[in-house]
Amino acid sequence: MAVIISIANEKGGVAKTTTALSLGAAMVESGDRVLLIDLDAQANLTLALGIEPGKVHRSAGNILLESAQPSLVSRETGIPGLEIIPANNEMVYTERYLPSRPGYETVLRKALQDPALDYDFIILDCPPFLGAVTMNALSASNLLLMPTQAEYFSVYALRNMMYLIRRVRAQTNPQLTYRLLITMFDRRNRIHRTLSEQLHTTFSDGLLQTVIETDTRLRESPIAGLPVIYHSPKTRSAVQYRALAQEIMEYVKETTAEPA
Repeated sequence: MAVIISIANEKGGVAKTTTALSLGAAMVESGDRVLLIDLDAQANLTLALGIEPGKVHRSAGNILLESAQPSLVSRETGIPGLEIIPANNEMVYTERYLPSRPGYETVLRKALQDPALDYDFIILDCPPFLGAVTMNALSASNLLLMPTQAEYFSVYALRNMMYLIRRVRAQTNPQLTYRLLITMFDRRNRIHRTLSEQLHTTFSDGLLQTVIETDTRLRESPIAGLPVIYHSPKTRSAVQYRALAQEIMEYVKETTAEPA
């Protein structure tokens, strides 16, 4: 059974898509099979893998609205072991029509029980708002990963994320866990350092040790249609995303290990 990881934050521009792509690639590099699911109508994850959203005929929206079988919507990416369920502009209809489906909060969870899905990890790239799609993603997930900048507005947005976590735990997924990931970090920036310390104090073990620093190569890799792990494998960001993958995989092993 695949471990399902949602990557979400109400705040846009905090490297959610970059993290979904780079984390998935790092896991594949370690020998795992990974499925990426693009749940954002902007389809940036789809585009970052060199797939033109306008030419996508079957997307994650077909799974949410039409009960399409995920294994029939997924497609290869050109990187062995890494596959994607893409998005297109029809994803905008999901927020409007998904809540009309009975038990809409768990549509995705039920779909991902598709026995034909043979992956170690499934990574869900969520839209930058807390609607029906993000609710579905969290209801389906074992782990919520919240990228956040060490900036005031990004940290402030975590209040609504924590409210949503409590709601999901109470209504649909009591086993949901979460971890925060600091992204786009500039060690020379005093405000970044101060807010990072505050996050450590507030969230303690809920904050991942790995930090993703600013790196221009992360902006270049989508243009190449490749994750930074493959586009620039020796850069700082590639090294840090490999460290993130290892930290998450170790966390998953600890939380899923059967008691002696």
